[in-house]
Amino acid sequence: MKKVLILIYGIIAYLVFLVSFLYAIGFVGNLFVPKSIDSGAEAPIIHSVLINLALLSLFAIQHSIMARPVFKVWFTKFINPAMERSTYVLLSSLILLLLYWKWQPMTTIVWETEAIASTTLMAVFFSGWFIVFLSTLMISHFELFGLTQIYQNFKNQSLTTPKFQVNWFYKLVRHPIMLGFIIAFWAAPTMTIGRLLFAVVTTAYILVAVKFLEEKDLKKIIGKDYEAYQKRVPMIFPFTKFKK
Repeated sequence: MKKVLILIYGIIAYLVFLVSFLYAIGFVGNLFVPKSIDSGAEAPIIHSVLINLALLSLFAIQHSIMARPVFKVWFTKFINPAMERSTYVLLSSLILLLLYWKWQPMTTIVWETEAIASTTLMAVFFSGWFIVFLSTLMISHFELFGLTQIYQNFKNQSLTTPKFQVNWFYKLVRHPIMLGFIIAFWAAPTMTIGRLLFAVVTTAYILVAVKFLEEKDLKKIIGKDYEAYQKRVPMIFPFTKFKK
């Protein structure tokens, strides 16, 4: 019964992730959803900036702390290790849903495009999300979002460690998922102050977290193979000279 409950828990966590991911496309792009980045009543600018920064900071803190190996070791003393990734995914997704709900719109326009330029930027916007999705498939989508772990636990199998792989996009950049997010956040046919704040803060967080947290963890876990990979392939932006 316990393994069944863990399996159900992991599936629910994954479904919540799917909702938060799909909603993110509409939220950032002002498409299809009832509450987007530029919709709703506006508050005074200082109030909006503070609320939005607090929401983004909450996500960044949770996302960074729970991803660290030291935290995972401590956390799995209290929960089944098979649930660790699903819990991380679930909490990240719930914080994103909170961000969508409580985000304060700031709709002053920074730039606005029309006709071909607008259509092109929208195509680039969707390509960014497509890169994110494809990049998860190129490594281990189901392990990344906790489904592999709960399935192995359900089948009484030992939890496996994901293998270091350099496939497809990963031959161009070490973190194509993050590249996809950056493309999607900045490819705006109409850029408002609110979306610009979102793009600037999330991009800064991605660059800092990847370079100073995730890359260090990967070097410790993978070792010399990852160090060689760092020297050979750029971190996020393809065809750049600076690899690290």
